[in-house]
Amino acid sequence: MTDPVSETFGHMPDGSPVTRITLRAGAVTARVMTYGAALQSLDLPDRNGDLQDVVLGHDDFAPYLAHRRFYGATVGRVANRIAGGRFTLDGADHQLLTNEGSTTLHGGPDGFDRRNWTLLGMGEDEVVMGLVSPEGDQGFPGELRVTAHYALREDPQGTPRLTITLQAEGDAPCPVSLTNHSFFALAGVATLVTRPNSALEMRLTVPAAHYLPVDDLSLPTGVASVGATPFDFREGRMPLTAMRSGALVGYDHCLCLDGDRIELTDPVSGRRMVMHTNLPGLQVYTGNYLDGSVPGKAGHAPRRHDAICLEPQHWPNAVNMPADWGAPDPVLRPGDRAETRLDLSFPAP
Repeated sequence: MTDPVSETFGHMPDGSPVTRITLRAGAVTARVMTYGAALQSLDLPDRNGDLQDVVLGHDDFAPYLAHRRFYGATVGRVANRIAGGRFTLDGADHQLLTNEGSTTLHGGPDGFDRRNWTLLGMGEDEVVMGLVSPEGDQGFPGELRVTAHYALREDPQGTPRLTITLQAEGDAPCPVSLTNHSFFALAGVATLVTRPNSALEMRLTVPAAHYLPVDDLSLPTGVASVGATPFDFREGRMPLTAMRSGALVGYDHCLCLDGDRIELTDPVSGRRMVMHTNLPGLQVYTGNYLDGSVPGKAGHAPRRHDAICLEPQHWPNAVNMPADWGAPDPVLRPGDRAETRLDLSFPAP
């Protein structure tokens, strides 16, 4: 194991520096930046030992400011969508700022992904960042204190493991659902030029017997069985199978988790990622809004279905769901702590 290396990656409009920290374990390298407390890059070997970055993003800092894509970012206060940008909690109505028509998406127009977090400390193969979200931030009640902890180490079997732990405490009741919003392209970002739509060719396995169908605003309309639908990933499947059948044009849906082990494999490169999480939902998103208009790493402009997001979270719009849907309660109350854990391991191909 080696100590992390830090560098100035860019500057905010007010001149404050954005720091990037490099963590290494075995053949795996992860770079994390304070802007958005984001996973900026992740280098993994394929079955031939070829190392490539496997998360979408930018080589330089300026495009992160200019284009909001949520690449690798910590998303909050509430990941995903809140219908009408409003909710009622303990008899009090709250109106949030909206940023997707009438909907509040990923915390609002100035979510946590747009903030330069404070670097709280670095240790052996780990980094901790913090953020204070003040009372009324984007319309949310109470002050929220948040930390993001990244650690990259080899487990006892020698498998590199990246652990992301997001924690929050507040002084007033408030819905909280933090997640990491990395776009995974296990084919390798540099390979996307020759392997477009490669996210659809990855094999995804998710222990979920139910999912949340959505309306035209991508808001849940109920809870449904995954049986005989394109949302049954229990035995593993390629998203491409649903695309070929014309069943849907892309995934942006929440699977209701029955277990904590999720697996993603690219059969061509052999790269594999196993995720464990403590949250009740997994948003599966195939980059449907990427349109090739914004150049990313290596000059490649990501397009729809170039990568897949696997976002552990509370169910979308859970704060507004009818009780009989069975959504786990997303409300954080004073004295309690909200925690999101993503444990990503990368077995050798």
